[in-house]
Order: sequence, then C-alpha cells, then structure tokens
Amino acid sequence: MITTSPTGPGTGALPPAVRTRKPFYAILYVQVLFAIALGILLGHLDAKLAIDMKPLGDGFIKLIKMLIGPIVFCTVVSGIAGMQDIKKVGRIGCKALLYFELVSTFALFIGMAVGNWLRPGDGFNVNPATLDAKAVADYVGKAKTLSTTDFFMNIIPTTVADAFGKGDVLQVLLISLLFGFALAAMGQRAKPVTELIEMGSQAVFGVIGFIMRFAPIGAFGAMAFTVGKYGVVALGPLLRLIGTFYLTSALFVLIVLGLIARAAGFSIIKFLVYIKEEIFLVLGTSSSDTALPTLMAKMERLGCSKPLVGLIVPTGYTFNTDGTSIYMTMAALFVAQATNTELSFLQQLAIFGVAMLTSKGASGVQGASFIALVGTLAVVPTIPVAGMALILGIDRFMSEARALVNMIGNGVATVVMARWEGELDREKLSVIR
Repeated sequence: MITTSPTGPGTGALPPAVRTRKPFYAILYVQVLFAIALGILLGHLDAKLAIDMKPLGDGFIKLIKMLIGPIVFCTVVSGIAGMQDIKKVGRIGCKALLYFELVSTFALFIGMAVGNWLRPGDGFNVNPATLDAKAVADYVGKAKTLSTTDFFMNIIPTTVADAFGKGDVLQVLLISLLFGFALAAMGQRAKPVTELIEMGSQAVFGVIGFIMRFAPIGAFGAMAFTVGKYGVVALGPLLRLIGTFYLTSALFVLIVLGLIARAAGFSIIKFLVYIKEEIFLVLGTSSSDTALPTLMAKMERLGCSKPLVGLIVPTGYTFNTDGTSIYMTMAALFVAQATNTELSFLQQLAIFGVAMLTSKGASGVQGASFIALVGTLAVVPTIPVAGMALILGIDRFMSEARALVNMIGNGVATVVMARWEGELDREKLSVIR
C-alpha cells in the first residue's frame, strides 16, 4: 500500500507549484545558504563573537533531535500496522542490511584506494613525539565508546521511556517494530490506536515544520562557531587532506551512487536538487540528524511507501555510513603517511576489517567518527595514535562531508529498496528521472 507523507511547512511535502510561487528570499534553502555565508563571514571577522554563537546551532540541533524518536515511532508503527504482509518487514530489513554493508564496504575500499594513490600525508614528516597526545586523549575521553558487543546489546533499551529519553534511533526503531507487529496482529481491534498514532504523526510533522523556520539561525550559529574556533587559516597545512576527502566524497556520490540511482531508474543530479534543503541544512550544522525528519517526508512524497521509509531511513543512519567509511580508511592512511609509518598489506587489511565494524553507529553526531577512528588505529600499534592530533582541528570541517554523504546515501538507499520491493509509486518518482 502506497501512502503519502503528512504535509506541513518545512517538511518538504508541499506541491512544487506552491513552493515555486514563493519569493526567493522566503525559500528555506536560500535562507540557510545565506545564513551559512554570514556565519563564515562573522567567524573570519570576529572569532570571539562567532564562538559565542554556538548555542544557536546546538539549540536548533537539540530541537530537531527531541522529535526524531516520536517521528520514527509514529511512522513505523502506523506503517506496519497497515501492512497486510508482516513477513515483508523482515525481508525488507534483511535486504536493507545487505545493501548497506555492500555499499559502505565499497566506500571503505574507495577511501583506502584513494589514500594509497594520492597519499595526502606525504611530505609532513611529523615526529609523533612533538604532537599533543593529551588533546586527543581528552577529546576521546569526553565520549562514551562502546565495544562491538556492547553496541549491539545497546540496541535493547532498559525501558521504553529510556529509549525515547536518550533519543537512540535504533532503540526507538526496535520498540516501534514490536509495537507495530502487535497492532498488526490485533487486526481491526487496533484501528482506533492506529488512527490515533496517525494523527500524532501529523501533529509531530507540524511541529517539525514550525522548527524548520529556525533552520537559518541554527546554521548561522553552527557555522560561525566552527570558523571562529578553528579558523579558515588553520586549514592551510591540511588542505590537501580536506580537498582529497571532499573530492573523493563528491565522486562517490556522483559516480557510485549515481550508477546505483541510474539502475533504480532515477537521476542522482535531480535527486540532489530534490533534497537541496536537507543538503544545505547538513552542511550548516555538520549533523545529518537535522535532516532526518524532512528527508523521511520527502522520501514518502517521492513515492516510497510509508512503512519502508520508516524502516530504511532510521536504520540507514546507523548502518549505511558511506561518508564515514571513506573518512575512516583515508584518515588512517593519512596519519600513517604524515608520521612516516610504513604499513604492510596485512596491516592495511586489518584497518579495513576493523573499520567495517567501528564505522557503524559513527554517523549523525559530529565528532563520533573521530573517536571511532582512534579505536580503529589501535589495531596497528605502529601507527602513533598521537598522530590524530594532526586532524583534530579540522575534524569539524571533515564532518560536513561525512554527514552529507551519509544522508544522501540513505536517501538513495530508500528509493532503491522501495523499487526492489515494489513499494514505489513510479508516477511520483518521475520528478527525479
């Protein structure tokens, strides 16, 4: 059953004809782009004032994240409860995980291949003894790190309220699946509850529409803080790494995801134009979480069924981490090259294998990928972990590309899985063909 997304300001669910009648200054992505430019300008001219703008960006991100749990719950539960074939949910989930693993593993390989080819760390000749290892330890120490076993055990919440309180997407998804299956098994007796959840979903998307009006303010605050704290001038010595990573990310989207999109019957360029608001929002906030609600609404509007969107997008935010995968292998090689550490084929293979695990769950939140990379480097003792201090100052800039590729990859995956499962309205998809 194909369903449509709730409508509301800022959700991306308004008809194109309505949106095109707006004056250009009232269009969301134009406002966000202008705010990003102002943030960069303020950060360059008055670093101290720019750093004080941090609460604007953090506050907007928290406003979005507080509603991710209710959105995932309402979307998944109402979708599954309305499905006639419950076995399809399990089949879609298994196919999605297989797709995620294949594409993200290929992204790991691309990052390693480009890192070995262009060797962005050559010429630094850094002595690890001169690096600030304490800065790396302090940064990592502020975060909660999980072993692989703990990560999968962490999917099960202590209580239902705890999952929503922490805002853990996978925990909320698990609860939503169980609740949806229960309602589906009840049949017509669950209809009043299902209708209530549907109404709740529309209300939550209405709140999101209101919050999205503040997206330019959030993007301005986040970008001003980034430039003010780290400075554009500080990027100079590491521009080669940044440029290599951004170029590789762009080529991955245009070529790899482009070929996947073409095989699924749509144009990657038109798809990027379709989600331009989400792209600029992620660029400004360095977090893919801020785009999750509106991305889900747009995927439904594009013709993907509601149950499938509710399952694929939240799961993909943890397991479909293409941008993070490229970063993990490329940055690991950069640290080795910059410190003149020669790596054997087996050592690189070990980094590749561990990165397949540590890259999972390292998307969405700025800084999580840096911490996962520190854990990955631990498998090759010859690489000085202190070398991570080289990229600590630019991690915020790297996170923008990581989050963008992760978000775009999840959008593409949703359309691909919808077509694979016959849960796609081809007429609605025509806008990006």
